[in-house]
Amino acid sequence: MTTQVVILAAGMGSRLGRSLPKPLTELSDGRTIMQQQFDNIRHAFGNNAKVTIVVGYKLEHIIEAFPEASFVYNEQYDQTNTSKSLMRALQASAPGGVLWMNGDVVFDPTALERAAAMVARDQSFVSVNTAKVSDEEVKYTTDAEGYIKELSKTVKGGLGEAVGINYISRDAKATLVRHLKKVGDQDYFERGIELAIEEDRLLIEPVDISDLYAIEVDFAEDLERANLFV
Repeated sequence: MTTQVVILAAGMGSRLGRSLPKPLTELSDGRTIMQQQFDNIRHAFGNNAKVTIVVGYKLEHIIEAFPEASFVYNEQYDQTNTSKSLMRALQASAPGGVLWMNGDVVFDPTALERAAAMVARDQSFVSVNTAKVSDEEVKYTTDAEGYIKELSKTVKGGLGEAVGINYISRDAKATLVRHLKKVGDQDYFERGIELAIEEDRLLIEPVDISDLYAIEVDFAEDLERANLFV
């Protein structure tokens, strides 16, 4: 069975201060951030993964680097956030669930091994790190049954942080798309998930990968930290 994987890579990534799209930033082992993501995807899913990249800023560089992928264009990449990039990708996807990740995350290959078990069950999930809860990161809480209840940067009393690796099941995909359409252009995709939970009782499990590394590269110090692991 083919696993659909989306990498969100349309943004300008200006905080890192590089001329190329941030996912093409080179790591200390010679791979780019996106190449290590592709390697991790192949490690977990073999050749049964169909990878679609949402492109925008300097898209030709990403298309040239990964010709084997499919591409979805967010023509409003400089005016919208990840909610609208994910919306476009899900609308363009084939029937079935979709695994997606932010294009700037350097992470342990084992994270997708754990994801694969959830994908096989077609269970929607958000990968989380409970080891730290930073004010500027997307945080989460759970309900009495252990499903995600709140998911945003403004969550109070968060149990941990979302790391940017997620899955939406086949039956829940249309619901998430509907909410991604409704949210503001500058909202992150997590707002769409949160609304789907609030209004449609969407069941999203947290998958704990606190024992693994997963680093979102926004600044030079994040890149330095990521390079300690690759």
